[in-house]
Amino acid sequence: MTLGERSRPDLPRFAEIPALHRARALALVDHFDHLFPILREWRRAYGDELTAWAVQVEADDVTNLPAQLTSGWEEEGDLIRLDTERGGYVRVADYRDIPVRAAVSTRAGTGLPVWTTTE
Repeated sequence: MTLGERSRPDLPRFAEIPALHRARALALVDHFDHLFPILREWRRAYGDELTAWAVQVEADDVTNLPAQLTSGWEEEGDLIRLDTERGGYVRVADYRDIPVRAAVSTRAGTGLPVWTTTE
C-alpha cells in the first residue's frame, strides 16, 4: 500500500498514485485487514483525510519487491483505493473487477485535434 498524493487543490478527492520509490509512505502486510491499523498511524502522521492505494502482491520484504511491480505501480490495474474520512471512517473502492481502462490518444490534422480511445 502507498500513500496517495492529493496534488489538486481544485479537486479535493483527486489522489494520484506515486511511484513506489517516490511514495511518502509504503506498507507491506500479510492480510488486507492489517492495512487499517497502518492507515490509523498514517492519519496521525499525515493528517485526517488521506488516500492510500493497495494491491495484492507476492513479496516477503518491502525492500525487495518484484521489479515488474515497482516499475509499473502507477499503471497497476488491480488497485484498491482507501480514503480516510472524518469521524474515523474508511471508504474502500475496489477496482479489481473494472475492465482495463481505455488508452486515450490524439492526432493532429488540419483543424482541431481528434481524440480517440482504444481498448
